[in-house]
Amino acid sequence: MKIHALTFCLLLAPAAARAQIPDKPVVVFQPSHQKDTGERYNEALTADAMADYAMRTPPFYDEHKVWSYFQPGLHHADTGTNTLQAHTSAPEGKKLSGYAWELQRANELGPVVFIGIHNNSGTGRHAVWGYIHDGDSLEAENRRLSNLLIEEIARATDLENRGTHLDSSTGRNDYRCAATGRLAFYSIDENVNRAPYRVLLEIADTEASRAFLLDEGSRQAVGAAIKRGLKRFLEGS
Repeated sequence: MKIHALTFCLLLAPAAARAQIPDKPVVVFQPSHQKDTGERYNEALTADAMADYAMRTPPFYDEHKVWSYFQPGLHHADTGTNTLQAHTSAPEGKKLSGYAWELQRANELGPVVFIGIHNNSGTGRHAVWGYIHDGDSLEAENRRLSNLLIEEIARATDLENRGTHLDSSTGRNDYRCAATGRLAFYSIDENVNRAPYRVLLEIADTEASRAFLLDEGSRQAVGAAIKRGLKRFLEGS
């Protein structure tokens, strides 16, 4: 059976069946494409490096990256926020947003797991946070995925583990889930993203953690930790 078909079955089957993981699952990483997230700082390059290090770390699954940075013909391909309708679901003329393009590519791949990688800001904390979608039918399993990822990141670094949160809890901007009407992160909304397991990571703070984020060793440590957390989730350990 093709992975795409299997993913479709996972989405439609009862919750117990949806928890099944194929031998070589499709995993999609979505690094931030935002270059406008602080003075003399490019979040996109940091998040992309972390994603690349994760993909270079064994074990290897059927892994892909969706990243609108450098992509022509889009609006907000290298700027914008995941919680603002104008930057995500809304077209500009005939142009898709960078986020919409990324999610289209992700859905075409038929992932079982989707991991967004971002940096936080304005928190004053040298920490890591995980976010899952509010109202998701697989909320408990997505919380477990997030908890494992941030646990491994905190263990591998000096980042404080600030836990897993619902995307509606941030109160950011105006993008809302069509099913619940609650504020949401576009890229982990089940109405947009077909992967059954979805998490968005906020790794460190662009001001409080600037030296950490610019350090290549730290980026590598985070990427490897993400893969360890992913392995634990997929193997049920």
